Amino acid sequence: MESQENLKCKAIEAFRKKLVIISPEYKILTTSKYVLEGINENITGKRCHELFFGRPVPCEDCPATEVMRTREPSALYVPKTHDKRDIIQCLYSYPILAEDNQIEGLVIFDFEVPALEILEDKLRRSNAFLRNLILSSVDGVIAADRKGKILIFNDMASKISGYSIHEALTTLNIRDLYPGNTAFKIMRKLRSEEFGGKGKLKSYQVDFLRKNGEVIPISLNASLVYESEKEIASIGFFHDLREELEMKKELKEAQTQLLQAEKMASLGKLAAGVAHQINNPLGGITLFTQLVLEDYDLPENARDDLKRILEDAKRCRDTVKELLEFARQTRQEKQPHDLNQAINRTLFLLENQTIFHDIQIEKKLAPGLPPVLADIQQLYHLLMNIILNAADAMEGQGKLTLQTDFCDNKKRLLITISDTGPGIPEDVKAHIFEPFFTTKEPGKGTGLGLSLAYSIVENHRGKIYTVSSLGKGTSFIIELLTADIKNGEKSDDKSQ
Repeated sequence: MESQENLKCKAIEAFRKKLVIISPEYKILTTSKYVLEGINENITGKRCHELFFGRPVPCEDCPATEVMRTREPSALYVPKTHDKRDIIQCLYSYPILAEDNQIEGLVIFDFEVPALEILEDKLRRSNAFLRNLILSSVDGVIAADRKGKILIFNDMASKISGYSIHEALTTLNIRDLYPGNTAFKIMRKLRSEEFGGKGKLKSYQVDFLRKNGEVIPISLNASLVYESEKEIASIGFFHDLREELEMKKELKEAQTQLLQAEKMASLGKLAAGVAHQINNPLGGITLFTQLVLEDYDLPENARDDLKRILEDAKRCRDTVKELLEFARQTRQEKQPHDLNQAINRTLFLLENQTIFHDIQIEKKLAPGLPPVLADIQQLYHLLMNIILNAADAMEGQGKLTLQTDFCDNKKRLLITISDTGPGIPEDVKAHIFEPFFTTKEPGKGTGLGLSLAYSIVENHRGKIYTVSSLGKGTSFIIELLTADIKNGEKSDDKSQ
Protein backbone atom coordinates (compact mmCIF):
# COMPACT_ATOMS: atom_id res chain seq x y z
CA MET A 1 0.00 0.00 0.00
CA GLU A 2 1.06 3.53 -0.73
CA SER A 3 2.13 5.71 2.19
CA GLN A 4 -0.20 8.37 3.52
CA GLU A 5 2.18 11.12 2.34
CA ASN A 6 2.06 9.84 -1.26
CA LEU A 7 -1.73 9.70 -1.12
CA LYS A 8 -1.86 13.29 0.14
CA CYS A 9 0.39 14.47 -2.67
CA LYS A 10 -1.65 12.62 -5.29
CA ALA A 11 -4.87 14.05 -3.81
CA ILE A 12 -3.53 17.59 -4.11
CA GLU A 13 -2.25 16.99 -7.65
CA ALA A 14 -5.59 15.47 -8.67
CA PHE A 15 -7.62 18.40 -7.27
CA ARG A 16 -9.59 19.70 -10.26
CA LYS A 17 -9.13 23.35 -9.32
CA LYS A 18 -6.13 25.58 -9.01
CA LEU A 19 -4.83 24.88 -5.48
CA VAL A 20 -1.69 26.27 -3.89
CA ILE A 21 -0.27 25.60 -0.43
CA ILE A 22 2.03 28.35 0.83
CA SER A 23 4.06 29.02 3.97
CA PRO A 24 3.35 32.02 6.26
CA GLU A 25 6.15 33.76 4.28
CA TYR A 26 4.09 33.33 1.05
CA LYS A 27 6.52 30.67 -0.30
CA ILE A 28 4.92 27.95 -2.45
CA LEU A 29 5.09 24.51 -0.80
CA THR A 30 3.04 22.46 -3.30
CA THR A 31 0.27 22.92 -5.91
CA SER A 32 -2.30 20.98 -7.90
CA LYS A 33 -1.37 20.10 -11.50
CA TYR A 34 -3.81 22.72 -12.86
CA VAL A 35 -1.55 25.45 -11.46
CA LEU A 36 1.43 24.09 -13.43
CA GLU A 37 -0.23 24.30 -16.89
CA GLY A 38 2.08 26.37 -19.08
CA ILE A 39 4.81 26.53 -16.45
CA ASN A 40 8.00 24.56 -17.27
CA GLU A 41 10.06 25.39 -14.21
CA ASN A 42 10.17 24.27 -10.58
CA ILE A 43 8.12 26.83 -8.62
CA THR A 44 8.49 25.31 -5.14
CA GLY A 45 10.00 27.87 -2.74
CA LYS A 46 9.08 30.87 -4.85
CA ARG A 47 6.80 33.56 -3.46
CA CYS A 48 3.28 33.39 -4.91
CA HIS A 49 2.85 37.13 -5.36
CA GLU A 50 6.13 37.38 -7.36
CA LEU A 51 5.39 34.32 -9.52
CA PHE A 52 1.74 34.89 -10.39
CA PHE A 53 1.40 38.69 -10.21
CA GLY A 54 4.93 40.07 -10.54
CA ARG A 55 4.53 41.98 -7.28
CA PRO A 56 7.38 42.46 -4.80
CA VAL A 57 4.96 42.43 -1.84
CA PRO A 58 1.79 40.42 -1.10
CA CYS A 59 -1.43 41.61 -2.75
CA GLU A 60 -3.52 43.95 -0.59
CA ASP A 61 -6.73 41.95 -1.06
CA CYS A 62 -5.13 38.51 -0.79
CA PRO A 63 -7.36 36.21 1.32
CA ALA A 64 -4.21 34.51 2.71
CA THR A 65 -3.17 37.82 4.30
CA GLU A 66 -6.59 38.08 5.94
CA VAL A 67 -6.31 34.47 7.19
CA MET A 68 -2.96 35.23 8.87
CA ARG A 69 -4.50 38.28 10.52
CA THR A 70 -7.71 36.63 11.80
CA ARG A 71 -6.74 32.91 11.81
CA GLU A 72 -10.16 32.35 10.18
CA PRO A 73 -11.02 31.27 6.57
CA SER A 74 -11.40 34.14 4.10
CA ALA A 75 -12.69 34.60 0.55
CA LEU A 76 -12.29 37.15 -2.24
CA TYR A 77 -15.10 37.43 -4.83
CA VAL A 78 -14.33 38.85 -8.31
CA PRO A 79 -17.14 39.27 -10.91
CA LYS A 80 -16.23 37.98 -14.38
CA THR A 81 -17.85 37.11 -17.71
CA HIS A 82 -16.98 33.67 -19.11
CA ASP A 83 -18.57 32.15 -22.21
CA LYS A 84 -21.18 34.96 -22.11
CA ARG A 85 -22.10 33.91 -18.60
CA ASP A 86 -21.91 36.17 -15.55
CA ILE A 87 -19.91 34.34 -12.92
CA ILE A 88 -18.19 35.10 -9.66
CA GLN A 89 -14.55 33.99 -9.35
CA CYS A 90 -13.93 33.08 -5.72
CA LEU A 91 -10.42 32.87 -4.28
CA TYR A 92 -10.70 30.99 -0.97
CA SER A 93 -8.06 30.45 1.73
CA TYR A 94 -7.90 28.65 5.07
CA PRO A 95 -5.10 27.98 7.60
CA ILE A 96 -3.19 24.74 8.36
CA LEU A 97 -2.55 24.75 12.10
CA ALA A 98 0.20 22.92 13.98
CA GLU A 99 -0.29 21.18 17.32
CA ASP A 100 0.66 24.40 19.14
CA ASN A 101 -2.06 26.21 17.17
CA GLN A 102 0.48 28.15 15.10
CA ILE A 103 -0.07 28.56 11.33
CA GLU A 104 2.15 26.11 9.45
CA GLY A 105 0.78 26.88 6.05
CA LEU A 106 -2.17 28.25 4.09
CA VAL A 107 -4.32 26.63 1.41
CA ILE A 108 -5.49 28.82 -1.47
CA PHE A 109 -7.79 27.62 -4.23
CA ASP A 110 -10.27 29.12 -6.62
CA PHE A 111 -13.69 28.14 -7.96
CA GLU A 112 -16.52 29.70 -9.94
CA VAL A 113 -19.96 30.53 -8.54
CA PRO A 114 -22.98 31.54 -10.63
CA ALA A 115 -23.59 35.28 -10.07
CA LEU A 116 -27.31 34.75 -9.40
CA GLU A 117 -26.56 32.43 -6.49
CA ILE A 118 -24.28 35.04 -4.89
CA LEU A 119 -26.85 37.78 -5.40
CA GLU A 120 -29.59 35.63 -3.90
CA ASP A 121 -27.39 34.93 -0.89
CA LYS A 122 -26.66 38.65 -0.48
CA LEU A 123 -30.37 39.41 -0.81
CA ARG A 124 -31.21 36.83 1.87
CA ARG A 125 -28.65 38.35 4.23
CA SER A 126 -29.84 41.87 3.42
CA ASN A 127 -33.47 40.92 4.09
CA ALA A 128 -32.50 39.27 7.37
CA PHE A 129 -30.61 42.40 8.42
CA LEU A 130 -33.54 44.64 7.46
CA ARG A 131 -35.95 42.40 9.36
CA ASN A 132 -33.77 42.51 12.49
CA LEU A 133 -33.45 46.27 12.13
CA ILE A 134 -37.24 46.71 12.01
CA LEU A 135 -37.97 44.24 14.79
CA SER A 136 -35.45 45.85 17.16
CA SER A 137 -36.48 49.46 16.43
CA VAL A 138 -37.15 51.60 19.53
CA ASP A 139 -40.30 52.90 17.81
CA GLY A 140 -43.32 50.88 16.76
CA VAL A 141 -43.27 49.85 13.09
CA ILE A 142 -46.44 48.68 11.34
CA ALA A 143 -46.98 48.08 7.63
CA ALA A 144 -50.28 47.13 6.00
CA ASP A 145 -51.61 46.50 2.51
CA ARG A 146 -54.41 48.55 0.95
CA LYS A 147 -57.08 46.40 2.58
CA GLY A 148 -55.59 46.99 6.04
CA LYS A 149 -54.03 43.52 6.48
CA ILE A 150 -50.93 43.92 8.63
CA LEU A 151 -47.69 42.81 6.96
CA ILE A 152 -45.07 44.06 9.45
CA PHE A 153 -45.55 44.36 13.21
CA ASN A 154 -42.41 44.74 15.31
CA ASP A 155 -41.71 44.08 19.00
CA MET A 156 -42.24 47.69 20.10
CA ALA A 157 -45.58 47.81 18.25
CA SER A 158 -46.57 44.71 20.21
CA LYS A 159 -45.45 46.26 23.51
CA ILE A 160 -47.34 49.53 22.96
CA SER A 161 -50.50 48.01 21.50
CA GLY A 162 -50.84 44.98 23.78
CA TYR A 163 -51.34 42.64 20.78
CA SER A 164 -48.93 39.79 20.13
CA ILE A 165 -47.11 39.75 16.80
CA HIS A 166 -48.98 36.57 15.85
CA GLU A 167 -52.36 38.22 16.61
CA ALA A 168 -51.46 41.27 14.56
CA LEU A 169 -50.27 39.32 11.51
CA THR A 170 -53.16 36.84 11.48
CA THR A 171 -56.33 38.51 12.78
CA LEU A 172 -55.77 42.27 13.18
CA ASN A 173 -56.69 45.00 10.71
CA ILE A 174 -54.81 48.31 10.79
CA ARG A 175 -58.14 50.12 11.36
CA ASP A 176 -58.51 48.28 14.70
CA LEU A 177 -55.56 50.27 16.07
CA TYR A 178 -57.21 53.68 15.78
CA PRO A 179 -60.41 54.98 17.40
CA GLY A 180 -63.36 55.93 15.19
CA ASN A 181 -62.47 56.84 11.62
CA THR A 182 -58.92 57.96 12.50
CA ALA A 183 -57.34 55.43 10.11
CA PHE A 184 -59.36 56.91 7.23
CA LYS A 185 -58.20 60.43 8.16
CA ILE A 186 -54.55 59.30 8.23
CA MET A 187 -54.81 57.77 4.74
CA ARG A 188 -56.49 60.93 3.43
CA LYS A 189 -53.62 63.04 4.80
CA LEU A 190 -51.05 60.61 3.33
CA ARG A 191 -52.56 61.06 -0.13
CA SER A 192 -52.56 64.84 0.25
CA GLU A 193 -49.74 67.25 -0.61
CA GLU A 194 -50.27 69.31 2.56
CA PHE A 195 -48.62 67.20 5.27
CA GLY A 196 -45.03 66.66 4.10
CA GLY A 197 -45.68 65.87 0.44
CA LYS A 198 -47.81 63.27 -1.27
CA GLY A 199 -47.32 59.85 0.24
CA LYS A 200 -45.75 61.19 3.44
CA LEU A 201 -46.98 62.21 6.87
CA LYS A 202 -44.48 63.69 9.35
CA SER A 203 -44.69 63.99 13.16
CA TYR A 204 -48.47 63.74 13.25
CA GLN A 205 -49.90 63.43 16.76
CA VAL A 206 -52.84 61.06 16.84
CA ASP A 207 -54.69 58.77 19.24
CA PHE A 208 -53.81 55.06 19.24
CA LEU A 209 -56.13 52.33 20.52
CA ARG A 210 -54.61 49.59 22.69
CA LYS A 211 -55.99 46.06 23.00
CA ASN A 212 -57.45 46.85 26.45
CA GLY A 213 -59.40 49.82 25.06
CA GLU A 214 -57.01 52.46 26.41
CA VAL A 215 -56.46 55.42 24.10
CA ILE A 216 -52.90 56.78 24.14
CA PRO A 217 -51.21 59.64 22.23
CA ILE A 218 -48.57 58.77 19.63
CA SER A 219 -46.39 60.67 17.17
CA LEU A 220 -46.74 59.09 13.71
CA ASN A 221 -44.37 59.24 10.74
CA ALA A 222 -45.94 57.37 7.83
CA SER A 223 -45.49 56.88 4.11
CA LEU A 224 -47.14 55.11 1.21
CA VAL A 225 -45.32 52.29 -0.60
CA TYR A 226 -45.52 52.38 -4.40
CA GLU A 227 -44.72 49.80 -7.10
CA SER A 228 -44.66 51.11 -10.67
CA GLU A 229 -46.37 54.27 -9.40
CA LYS A 230 -49.19 52.18 -7.98
CA GLU A 231 -49.97 52.37 -4.25
CA ILE A 232 -49.61 48.90 -2.73
CA ALA A 233 -49.11 49.45 1.02
CA SER A 234 -48.43 51.90 3.82
CA ILE A 235 -45.89 51.86 6.63
CA GLY A 236 -45.89 53.84 9.86
CA PHE A 237 -43.29 54.53 12.54
CA PHE A 238 -44.91 55.66 15.75
CA HIS A 239 -43.58 56.85 19.10
CA ASP A 240 -45.46 56.59 22.41
CA LEU A 241 -45.91 60.17 23.69
CA ARG A 242 -47.22 59.40 27.19
CA GLU A 243 -43.91 59.84 28.98
CA GLU A 244 -42.95 62.88 26.91
CA LEU A 245 -46.28 64.64 27.50
CA GLU A 246 -46.10 63.88 31.23
CA MET A 247 -42.62 65.43 31.36
CA LYS A 248 -43.87 68.52 29.52
CA LYS A 249 -46.75 68.81 31.97
CA GLU A 250 -44.39 68.58 34.94
CA LEU A 251 -42.07 71.14 33.35
CA LYS A 252 -44.95 73.53 32.79
CA GLU A 253 -46.06 73.12 36.40
CA ALA A 254 -42.51 73.76 37.58
CA GLN A 255 -42.31 76.92 35.46
CA THR A 256 -45.65 78.09 36.85
CA GLN A 257 -44.42 77.46 40.39
CA LEU A 258 -41.21 79.40 39.69
CA LEU A 259 -43.07 82.38 38.22
CA GLN A 260 -45.47 82.33 41.17
CA ALA A 261 -42.56 82.25 43.64
CA GLU A 262 -40.90 85.22 41.94
CA LYS A 263 -44.18 87.12 41.95
CA MET A 264 -44.72 86.36 45.62
CA ALA A 265 -41.23 87.52 46.55
CA SER A 266 -41.72 90.88 44.80
CA LEU A 267 -45.19 91.41 46.23
CA GLY A 268 -43.97 90.42 49.68
CA LYS A 269 -41.49 93.30 49.76
CA LEU A 270 -44.12 95.72 48.48
CA ALA A 271 -46.74 94.45 50.96
CA ALA A 272 -44.41 94.90 53.92
CA GLY A 273 -43.79 98.54 53.06
CA VAL A 274 -47.47 99.31 52.35
CA ALA A 275 -48.65 97.57 55.53
CA HIS A 276 -46.33 99.57 57.77
CA GLN A 277 -47.32 102.83 56.09
CA ILE A 278 -51.05 102.09 56.55
CA ASN A 279 -50.80 100.91 60.14
CA ASN A 280 -50.03 104.31 61.68
CA PRO A 281 -52.92 106.37 60.19
CA LEU A 282 -55.23 103.38 60.68
CA GLY A 283 -54.43 103.33 64.38
CA GLY A 284 -55.26 107.05 64.57
CA ILE A 285 -58.61 106.58 62.83
CA THR A 286 -59.56 103.76 65.22
CA LEU A 287 -58.42 105.63 68.34
CA PHE A 288 -60.10 108.96 67.61
CA THR A 289 -63.32 107.37 66.38
CA GLN A 290 -63.53 105.41 69.64
CA LEU A 291 -62.85 108.62 71.64
CA VAL A 292 -65.63 110.52 69.86
CA LEU A 293 -68.06 107.68 70.59
CA GLU A 294 -67.10 107.67 74.28
CA ASP A 295 -66.77 111.44 74.95
CA TYR A 296 -69.67 112.99 73.07
CA ASP A 297 -73.43 112.64 73.25
CA LEU A 298 -74.27 112.16 69.60
CA PRO A 299 -77.48 111.45 67.69
CA GLU A 300 -78.08 107.78 67.04
CA ASN A 301 -77.55 108.04 63.28
CA ALA A 302 -74.16 109.75 63.85
CA ARG A 303 -73.11 106.99 66.25
CA ASP A 304 -74.13 104.39 63.64
CA ASP A 305 -71.92 106.10 61.08
CA LEU A 306 -68.98 106.14 63.50
CA LYS A 307 -69.50 102.46 64.26
CA ARG A 308 -69.39 101.74 60.52
CA ILE A 309 -66.08 103.64 60.41
CA LEU A 310 -64.76 101.44 63.22
CA GLU A 311 -65.90 98.26 61.44
CA ASP A 312 -64.23 99.33 58.20
CA ALA A 313 -61.09 100.28 60.12
CA LYS A 314 -61.11 96.82 61.74
CA ARG A 315 -61.35 95.22 58.28
CA CYS A 316 -58.41 97.34 57.15
CA ARG A 317 -56.48 96.29 60.24
CA ASP A 318 -57.16 92.60 59.49
CA THR A 319 -55.96 93.09 55.92
CA VAL A 320 -52.80 94.81 57.15
CA LYS A 321 -52.23 91.96 59.60
CA GLU A 322 -52.51 89.44 56.74
CA LEU A 323 -50.14 91.56 54.65
CA LEU A 324 -47.55 91.64 57.41
CA GLU A 325 -47.87 87.89 57.91
CA PHE A 326 -47.66 87.36 54.15
CA ALA A 327 -44.47 89.43 53.93
CA ARG A 328 -43.03 88.28 57.25
CA GLN A 329 -39.24 88.26 57.25
CA THR A 330 -38.72 87.26 60.86
CA ARG A 331 -36.49 84.33 61.80
CA GLN A 332 -38.16 80.96 61.28
CA GLU A 333 -37.34 78.06 63.56
CA LYS A 334 -37.68 74.85 61.56
CA GLN A 335 -37.74 71.81 63.79
CA PRO A 336 -39.05 68.24 63.44
CA HIS A 337 -42.81 68.17 64.11
CA ASP A 338 -45.49 65.50 64.07
CA LEU A 339 -47.69 66.31 61.07
CA ASN A 340 -50.71 64.34 62.31
CA GLN A 341 -50.51 66.08 65.70
CA ALA A 342 -50.39 69.49 63.98
CA ILE A 343 -53.55 68.62 62.02
CA ASN A 344 -55.36 67.40 65.14
CA ARG A 345 -54.48 70.58 67.07
CA THR A 346 -55.63 72.79 64.18
CA LEU A 347 -58.94 70.95 63.99
CA PHE A 348 -59.37 71.24 67.78
CA LEU A 349 -59.20 75.03 67.44
CA LEU A 350 -61.58 75.19 64.47
CA GLU A 351 -64.16 72.41 64.66
CA ASN A 352 -66.25 74.11 67.40
CA GLN A 353 -66.69 77.27 65.35
CA THR A 354 -70.16 77.93 63.96
CA ILE A 355 -69.14 77.38 60.34
CA PHE A 356 -68.18 73.74 61.10
CA HIS A 357 -71.43 72.73 62.86
CA ASP A 358 -72.92 71.13 59.72
CA ILE A 359 -69.65 69.90 58.22
CA GLN A 360 -68.69 66.24 58.59
CA ILE A 361 -64.96 65.92 59.27
CA GLU A 362 -63.18 62.72 58.27
CA LYS A 363 -59.54 62.06 59.15
CA LYS A 364 -57.38 59.51 57.32
CA LEU A 365 -54.06 60.08 59.03
CA ALA A 366 -51.44 57.46 58.23
CA PRO A 367 -49.74 56.10 61.37
CA GLY A 368 -45.98 55.96 61.86
CA LEU A 369 -45.11 58.93 59.66
CA PRO A 370 -41.69 60.54 60.26
CA PRO A 371 -41.74 64.17 61.44
CA VAL A 372 -41.74 67.05 58.96
CA LEU A 373 -39.21 69.86 59.04
CA ALA A 374 -41.32 72.96 59.72
CA ASP A 375 -41.87 76.19 61.62
CA ILE A 376 -44.81 75.03 63.72
CA GLN A 377 -46.59 78.42 63.82
CA GLN A 378 -46.44 78.70 60.04
CA LEU A 379 -47.58 75.09 59.72
CA TYR A 380 -50.64 75.87 61.87
CA HIS A 381 -51.31 78.98 59.79
CA LEU A 382 -51.03 76.95 56.55
CA LEU A 383 -53.46 74.26 57.71
CA MET A 384 -55.89 76.80 59.14
CA ASN A 385 -56.05 78.81 55.92
CA ILE A 386 -56.69 75.75 53.72
CA ILE A 387 -59.30 74.27 56.10
CA LEU A 388 -61.16 77.59 56.49
CA ASN A 389 -61.07 78.06 52.72
CA ALA A 390 -62.67 74.61 52.29
CA ALA A 391 -65.36 75.40 54.88
CA ASP A 392 -66.16 78.69 53.12
CA ALA A 393 -66.37 76.90 49.76
CA MET A 394 -68.96 74.45 51.18
CA GLU A 395 -70.87 77.34 52.83
CA GLY A 396 -70.87 75.44 56.12
CA GLN A 397 -72.41 72.21 54.75
CA GLY A 398 -70.65 69.15 53.36
CA LYS A 399 -67.76 66.82 54.10
CA LEU A 400 -64.16 67.78 54.87
CA THR A 401 -61.52 65.06 54.52
CA LEU A 402 -57.95 65.34 55.80
CA GLN A 403 -55.50 62.66 54.76
CA THR A 404 -51.76 62.14 55.29
CA ASP A 405 -49.39 59.68 53.67
CA PHE A 406 -45.95 59.26 52.11
CA CYS A 407 -45.12 60.65 48.68
CA ASP A 408 -43.80 58.11 46.19
CA ASN A 409 -40.13 58.82 46.94
CA LYS A 410 -40.61 58.54 50.74
CA LYS A 411 -38.70 61.81 51.22
CA ARG A 412 -41.82 63.94 51.50
CA LEU A 413 -45.12 63.66 53.29
CA LEU A 414 -48.40 64.28 51.56
CA ILE A 415 -51.32 66.25 53.05
CA THR A 416 -54.61 66.15 51.15
CA ILE A 417 -57.44 68.45 52.28
CA SER A 418 -60.62 67.76 50.31
CA ASP A 419 -64.06 69.38 50.36
CA THR A 420 -67.38 68.62 48.68
CA GLY A 421 -67.92 72.18 47.54
CA PRO A 422 -68.80 73.45 44.05
CA GLY A 423 -65.27 73.04 42.67
CA ILE A 424 -63.04 75.62 41.01
CA PRO A 425 -63.51 76.63 37.34
CA GLU A 426 -60.37 76.27 35.21
CA ASP A 427 -60.17 80.03 34.50
CA VAL A 428 -60.20 80.73 38.26
CA LYS A 429 -57.85 77.86 39.21
CA ALA A 430 -54.88 79.57 37.55
CA HIS A 431 -55.20 82.61 39.87
CA ILE A 432 -56.17 81.23 43.28
CA PHE A 433 -52.67 81.63 44.76
CA GLU A 434 -52.29 85.23 43.57
CA PRO A 435 -52.37 87.91 46.28
CA PHE A 436 -55.69 89.80 46.59
CA PHE A 437 -57.45 87.42 44.18
CA THR A 438 -60.81 86.35 45.62
CA THR A 439 -64.18 85.16 44.36
CA LYS A 440 -65.95 86.23 47.54
CA GLU A 441 -68.23 89.23 47.74
CA PRO A 442 -66.57 92.61 48.45
CA GLY A 443 -65.77 92.95 52.13
CA LYS A 444 -65.86 89.19 52.82
CA GLY A 445 -62.29 88.27 51.97
CA THR A 446 -58.86 89.81 51.64
CA GLY A 447 -57.64 87.45 48.91
CA LEU A 448 -54.51 86.74 50.94
CA GLY A 449 -55.34 83.41 52.62
CA LEU A 450 -54.25 81.07 49.81
CA SER A 451 -51.40 83.41 48.86
CA LEU A 452 -50.09 83.11 52.40
CA ALA A 453 -50.50 79.32 52.28
CA TYR A 454 -48.52 79.21 49.04
CA SER A 455 -45.80 81.42 50.52
CA ILE A 456 -45.47 79.20 53.62
CA VAL A 457 -45.16 76.05 51.50
CA GLU A 458 -42.51 77.73 49.32
CA ASN A 459 -40.57 78.79 52.43
CA HIS A 460 -40.56 75.15 53.48
CA ARG A 461 -39.32 74.01 50.05
CA GLY A 462 -42.52 72.08 49.48
CA LYS A 463 -45.22 71.99 46.82
CA ILE A 464 -48.91 72.88 46.81
CA TYR A 465 -51.42 72.30 44.02
CA THR A 466 -55.12 71.66 43.51
CA VAL A 467 -57.30 69.01 41.90
CA SER A 468 -60.86 70.15 41.32
CA SER A 469 -64.03 68.95 39.62
CA LEU A 470 -66.99 71.24 39.08
CA GLY A 471 -69.95 70.18 41.19
CA LYS A 472 -67.91 67.55 43.07
CA GLY A 473 -65.37 69.44 45.14
CA THR A 474 -61.73 70.45 45.46
CA SER A 475 -58.60 68.90 46.95
CA PHE A 476 -55.55 70.85 48.04
CA ILE A 477 -52.44 68.66 47.96
CA ILE A 478 -49.40 69.75 49.97
CA GLU A 479 -45.97 68.09 49.94
CA LEU A 480 -43.56 68.78 52.83
CA LEU A 481 -40.02 67.52 53.44
CA THR A 482 -39.47 65.00 56.19
CA ALA A 483 -36.96 65.82 58.94
CA ASP A 484 -34.92 62.68 58.21
CA ILE A 485 -31.24 63.66 57.97
CA LYS A 486 -30.73 60.91 55.37
CA ASN A 487 -32.79 62.97 52.95
CA GLY A 488 -30.08 65.61 52.93
CA GLU A 489 -32.06 68.00 55.13
CA LYS A 490 -30.79 69.15 58.54
CA SER A 491 -33.28 68.86 61.35
CA ASP A 492 -32.15 72.15 62.86
CA ASP A 493 -32.33 74.07 59.58
CA LYS A 494 -33.13 77.74 60.13
CA SER A 495 -33.97 80.14 57.34
CA GLN A 496 -34.54 83.85 57.26
